[in-house]
Amino acid sequence: MTSEATRHVMQANRSKNTKPELLVRARLREAGYTGYRLHWKKAPGKPDICFPGRQVAIFVNGCFWHRCPHCLLPLPKTNVEFWKAKFDRNRARDARDNALLVQDGWTVLVVWECMLKEERLDSTMREVLRELDRASREGQNVARMVEIGSPRPWKLRRERQKLRSRHTLR
Repeated sequence: MTSEATRHVMQANRSKNTKPELLVRARLREAGYTGYRLHWKKAPGKPDICFPGRQVAIFVNGCFWHRCPHCLLPLPKTNVEFWKAKFDRNRARDARDNALLVQDGWTVLVVWECMLKEERLDSTMREVLRELDRASREGQNVARMVEIGSPRPWKLRRERQKLRSRHTLR
């Protein structure tokens, strides 16, 4: 059983038109990228922002719900089994949808909520625009998945080790 307050908070979480998503859409419009579709049902996973002509799908993932690899957020302390299963299902669904899009020849861009914070916003959006430009060039669109703002794998491993050591010291 959940309390009425918890139920109310959970119902307030949006799946569409979140603040990070609106921010990305505003920046795309400022850069002149219009004509995208929102939550296009014809594409696997209904990407948050979809450019069917360019075959580019953009997912703006919330760090909590999609388990951001940069943040290493802890599991909620209550009802742990439920949350673990929920997050595992979310990640499996994300991987399946990304794989289906890439298999169909799409470029998939994943933008994490934490990469849209003020200090990272400009560099993140530059990378998104660079990937959109790359996909727009005729014959240049290569089906692939790109995590925007992700450090190189060796750098990510080092950051994770630092975060883990901080968590074990507490």
